[in-house]
Amino acid sequence: MPHYLMLTKLTERGRKTVRDHPERVEEVNREVERMVQGVKVLQQWFLLGPYDFATIILAPDNWSASFIAMEMGSRGTVETITMPAMRMEDFTTFMRAEDKAAHIREHNPHLALDMPG
Repeated sequence: MPHYLMLTKLTERGRKTVRDHPERVEEVNREVERMVQGVKVLQQWFLLGPYDFATIILAPDNWSASFIAMEMGSRGTVETITMPAMRMEDFTTFMRAEDKAAHIREHNPHLALDMPG
């Protein structure tokens, strides 16, 4: 199942919520897991810098990850950037494959529908 990195920036309203109710962060993670069947929050870190949280999410597909990002952003407490993330071992295996299109078809048949070869 694909992994996604979600970078989250709290809005003013979100900062107030987390300051007054820090347990809300874990409540939101549980809500995310209930939004779409099969979604799992794998890891989360608090950050110093332009983003407040980095979260690794497991989701069935890009549509599911997009839905989560839109739902989270529509609440007005966070802004998100969500991107697909590949495990290094999967990336290096792909890069070593002689026939990259065949490798994609074999390991990700749902992605290879339009690939030549």
